[in-house]
Amino acid sequence: MTVLFREHVKSVIEVLLFVSPEPLALDKICRVAEVEEEDAKEILLSLQREYKRSSRGLQIIEMAEGWQITTKREFAPYVEKLYKKNSSSTLSRAALETLAIIAYRQPVTRAELEMIRGVKSDSSLNTLVERGLVEEKGRRDAPGKPVLYGTTNAFLRHFGLKDLSELPDLDSFIQEAEQMETL
Repeated sequence: MTVLFREHVKSVIEVLLFVSPEPLALDKICRVAEVEEEDAKEILLSLQREYKRSSRGLQIIEMAEGWQITTKREFAPYVEKLYKKNSSSTLSRAALETLAIIAYRQPVTRAELEMIRGVKSDSSLNTLVERGLVEEKGRRDAPGKPVLYGTTNAFLRHFGLKDLSELPDLDSFIQEAEQMETL
């Protein structure tokens, strides 16, 4: 690949990431940019390094089985001020508890959720499904064939995770949560 053509493809890939509202899979980037997977991956990593070195508010990350341009975490408060999230877009404490249990224990049934939380979880679970953060992952081979729930790619995108292995260590997570409750 000539230097001139490489710079052109680099610009094409950057534009694709910029206009896409969701992460782009590598194979889709290759297909649209008409470039081999090895070259696309190299260009993505190069762009990622360039954005990381710059003092700009954007970054290129690999997440949820794709690549995306996002704002850097330290600039999130400014974006939030601009859009002034209304309270209806935030999750309740019960929904967050339910989501955490599903994220760390998936796949999990409604009964297992309720056993862990100690309260009914119908409303929280329905909210998470409606928002696309949780989905049915199948059925447990048990009496009644209860539905199994797990997180979605939207969950990964929402929390900026490449995959579930990037979830915080559960023990650390519990300690931090307990410390926050005492504040």
